[in-house]
Amino acid sequence: MKPAPDQDQLYFEAAEAFGPALQRLARATEANPERRRDLLQDMHVALWRSFAGFDGRCSLRTWAYRVAHNTAASHAGRERRIHRGTVALDAVGDLPGAANFASQLEQNDALDHLNAWIRRLKPPDRQVITLYLEELDAAAIAEITGLTPGAVATRISRLKSQLAKDFKETQHV
Repeated sequence: MKPAPDQDQLYFEAAEAFGPALQRLARATEANPERRRDLLQDMHVALWRSFAGFDGRCSLRTWAYRVAHNTAASHAGRERRIHRGTVALDAVGDLPGAANFASQLEQNDALDHLNAWIRRLKPPDRQVITLYLEELDAAAIAEITGLTPGAVATRISRLKSQLAKDFKETQHV
């Protein structure tokens, strides 16, 4: 497949602008570090390939997020079918050294808890909340997901309430 004249340039521009967001999406989608790296690579390949058909009818941001989120949703569905009910030993994570145990827990606990919570969501909710956490507004999220802005705003409100409730419950345990 021969790249379109601007395919490489569009990819490099998108990768530079949205690379950190793709990494955060991969982290929110996949707990296993090896599979997370594979997912991130798949996102970049899909993004590069997609620019062969990019016609500019939407913004570069919308296009990149749509491709990345579709890739992540496909990955999550595939992983769910393959690993239904199983937990890999490496998904448990490495135990930190005794000297820095407390500081590592403080630094990583909230983010890990948030990512674990996001991974438990159904794909449409996962997509909406990760885009919201990337500070996109309801209209931009609607354009990426195909939902209406009102439906996006309702989901965000519901998800934020559920997140607050779940975090409050875990603090009392």
